[in-house]
Amino acid sequence: MFMPKSEAEQHKLRVVEQARREGYARVEVWVTEALPAELRRGVVISVQEVSCSDPECCPIDTAVAILFASGGRGLIGIPLEAKNITKDTLMEHFPTIPVLTAWSCGEDAEWPPYEDSDMDEEEKEQEIQQRPKLRFGVGQNVICRVGPDPVNGWASGRVKELWYREPSWPESSWAPYKIELSDGRNIFAPGDVDQIIRQAP
Repeated sequence: MFMPKSEAEQHKLRVVEQARREGYARVEVWVTEALPAELRRGVVISVQEVSCSDPECCPIDTAVAILFASGGRGLIGIPLEAKNITKDTLMEHFPTIPVLTAWSCGEDAEWPPYEDSDMDEEEKEQEIQQRPKLRFGVGQNVICRVGPDPVNGWASGRVKELWYREPSWPESSWAPYKIELSDGRNIFAPGDVDQIIRQAP
């Protein structure tokens, strides 16, 4: 038999939903403000949270779709709940102007960037220069979120590779870090934020 939720449970759900909606609204405003003025006209920003059941990724990601008046579109993924996104975090994941311009023209442009073996060395260097600056370097000791428990769901390891992507991933997918954990497992960090990867104590 279905039991109606108590007033307290209903209130808690309303508070959670309100925080989510406020997070969506803030992200929409910040994305609009960050777009170059010439690309803003007629743009539609859509923000949505996406659940991930993989224990090696962030449980909730926020997907930001940018739909341009021309019909072009692009997508930004942020490995946080919308309510936890700050303007600085958004800007760390925000595409470069050449990528935004290509999207607005309906062209394919990879974001986040990834290594493409078809690029010559000069193109690769330009691509690397456009990437956000990462906090950790290869060989640095870190701790990584590997489970849902915010206290005990962490494991120590060492950064093995920067700007990691697997061949089977879609071309627009990458991870800032590949990490070898102390127990020998290899994982990747889908974002360069404290909720996912931190400097080892």
